[in-house]
Amino acid sequence: MKALNKTLLASAVVSLFSASAFAGDVVSVYGKLNVTAQKIDTSSADETKIQSNASRLGVKGFYDLGNDLEAFYTIEYEVDVSSDDKDNFEARNQFIGLRGGFGTVMVGRNDTVTKKSQGKIDLFNDLDGDIKKLFKGDNRLAQTVTYYTPSFSGFKFGATYVAEGDSKQKATYLKDDKTYMYEGDGFGVTAMYGDSKLKKSKVFASVAYDSDVAGYDILRATVQGKIGALKLGGMFQQQESIKIGSESTNGYVLSAAYTIDKTTLKLQRQDMEDKGDSWSVGADYKLAKPTKVFAFYTTRQYEGESVDSNYYGVGIEHKF
Repeated sequence: MKALNKTLLASAVVSLFSASAFAGDVVSVYGKLNVTAQKIDTSSADETKIQSNASRLGVKGFYDLGNDLEAFYTIEYEVDVSSDDKDNFEARNQFIGLRGGFGTVMVGRNDTVTKKSQGKIDLFNDLDGDIKKLFKGDNRLAQTVTYYTPSFSGFKFGATYVAEGDSKQKATYLKDDKTYMYEGDGFGVTAMYGDSKLKKSKVFASVAYDSDVAGYDILRATVQGKIGALKLGGMFQQQESIKIGSESTNGYVLSAAYTIDKTTLKLQRQDMEDKGDSWSVGADYKLAKPTKVFAFYTTRQYEGESVDSNYYGVGIEHKF
């Protein structure tokens, strides 16, 4: 029954928003299917599998309110197309907002400004080489208010407030045989320069800070640039749990991508103190603007483990 309800819900959402276009809303249905066949070899698993990598279905739209003011919205679900469970929908970004000369404000489930500040530096995003495997801070939280300023000569600023009612703002933990509980609201701020897709500018740079967001304080600095067909990027991150007695740890990401005609070659290195390090290599081949095939290899060494975790995969992605 639960699976049926979610399926009906997704169908109803798409139908509702498609129909609403006739009432004045400008609405689009969009999505992405990304599926890999891969081999996993870790200390706890040795298997081959078909894996869905953040495949999704969504609707988004906007309505002109006049006086340089616009309402907009997004309802997006992740669809695990490789799951044995028919109940394979999971909420992603789902928010409503207003934008105009003052900037953009959004309320609901959304990526925090710290997550957005990374731009496109993570060349293996959503795959097993994703930087979130070693870094904290890639948060999509339910009870948020996010604001972005207009662009000022290429500079943009943003802030996210996370209400203490969000489940990730509450937790209990043990230390020295005592039970502690933390709860409260959190916030994040960022300053960014340039275009994260490197289409309108040759450089993208950002700095972001989270305070008490999902249990961590985080400082993150990112820069990515383009020289001809070569893209180079780097990120520094300092993270610290808000648990009593925790200490901050430092990490970095370095990435490089080189495009030759329809092929993009990728290399990425990541390290986080007291957590682990990883290498990823891969190649994408564009079949058409919305479609690519790709291959990747990631090896990760977790702190304290004597066996590396290895991931090999080939896949296909289509956006619509």
